[in-house]
Order: sequence, then structure tokens, then C-alpha cells
Amino acid sequence: MTMQTLNPPLVGTSSKGLAGFFEQVRNDIRSVKQRDPAARGTLEVLLCYPGLHAIWLHRISHRLWRYNLKTIARFLSQVTRSLTGIEIHPGASIGSGFFIDHGMGVVIGETSEIGQEVTLYHGVTLGGTSLEKGKRHPTIGDRVVIGAGAKVMGAIQVGDDSRIGANAVVVKSVPANSVVVGVPGQNIARSRPHQPSDAPDLNHTSLPDILGVSLKQLMERVSALESLTGSPESVPPHVHAPEVDLWHGEDFSI
Repeated sequence: MTMQTLNPPLVGTSSKGLAGFFEQVRNDIRSVKQRDPAARGTLEVLLCYPGLHAIWLHRISHRLWRYNLKTIARFLSQVTRSLTGIEIHPGASIGSGFFIDHGMGVVIGETSEIGQEVTLYHGVTLGGTSLEKGKRHPTIGDRVVIGAGAKVMGAIQVGDDSRIGANAVVVKSVPANSVVVGVPGQNIARSRPHQPSDAPDLNHTSLPDILGVSLKQLMERVSALESLTGSPESVPPHVHAPEVDLWHGEDFSI
């Protein structure tokens, strides 16, 4: 993650001034159009995307936070929460191209650090797991996608180009180019790594069921061993492995 891209300045606080501010706004609008096929035009994006409003207001509150105007910054973040349903602590650092789709219920904690071109869906929490005042929230790398309802907890790192599945609970660091599924989250290396030049990886249906597949294969191997060691009549009743991903009702008395 390229940390120098974090904390974009307010209007008038950089050498680019107003031009730099509008360039950032154009980049935000581009991110929405690129990652949401429902976005039909610039005016609709400006008016109807609370995730966009939340990040713009966060940039202001974050700058106030860095200028040690912490109470004002917190108040502005709470106003933003009331208006958008998205709670971003003003201490959180967020890179360019950040997109929150739908947005309701998103919570981003104080010491969270988010890289470039990151996508979050509704119900995502970047939470802390410690009472210590220091770093206690996640660091998210570039081009990471975090699915709806996922919880990423603690001072862990999520590597670049990773995808967190919907409702996953991530409590340990994730290597770059991984897919995470389950509770607690299981890290799975991609067979085809996602490249920085690739389109955003928003395919939430492409999530492996590692525990289900492992259980099915184990049951199939046990059945094969039983067929070699005796007649089927000598085997006590038991749940059978699914056939073509279909579990049979007689195994469950339904």
C-alpha cells in the first residue's frame, strides 16, 4: 500500500489548490461509475451515493483531526453518520479511489488505514479488538474488495488485491492476492493472481466452500473404503455424501 496517497488535503492546503481538489472529486466519481453498473450519470452519482458523501465529509473531518480540532472532527463525523448511515472515525486514513457501495451500516475505526482503489459494501466493519490507545484497527491494502457484512477485526493487515467474502470474520492477517471466506475467515491463495491493471474484482459468487468440499471428499473416501472392506449391509446407517451437490432427504428424515 502506497501510504503517501493517504490523507488528501482540503482545498487550499496543497500546492495544487482548487485544481487538486476537483481532480480528487473526479477520481471519486470515476470510481463509482467503474464499480457500480447502476450508476447512470454524473449528476445521479453526485446526488444519490451516500458513500461518496461520507468520504468527502470524512476528508474534512480527518483534516480537522490532524489539526488537533478533535471534538469538532468527531462532531462532523457523527453528523455524517446521521446523514449517510456510514460511520468513519476522523482518525482513519483513507486513500484515493475509495468506494462504499450502498453504505448503510459501515463502520471504520480510528486507527484504520485504507489503501488505494478499495471497495466496501454495506454492513462492513473495520473494528478494534484492544483497549490500548495505539494501533488497534486493520490496515487494508490497495485494490481490496470487502463483501457485504464482513468484519475485519484488530491490528491486522489485508494484502493488496485480496477479496473478503460476504459475512466473513477476519481476525488474522491476509497475504496479498488472497480470497477469504468463512467464520473465522480462511485465507485461500488465488490460482490466478489479480493484477493491478485488471478490472476491480467484484465477483462475489466466486467464493470457494473449502470446508464443505473437504467434508464431501472425506465422506466419499470413507464410502469407498467401506465398499472395499465389506458388504453395504454391514455398514451402520450414516449420512451419505451429496451427489452432484445435492444432499438426499433420507439422510435427514425429511
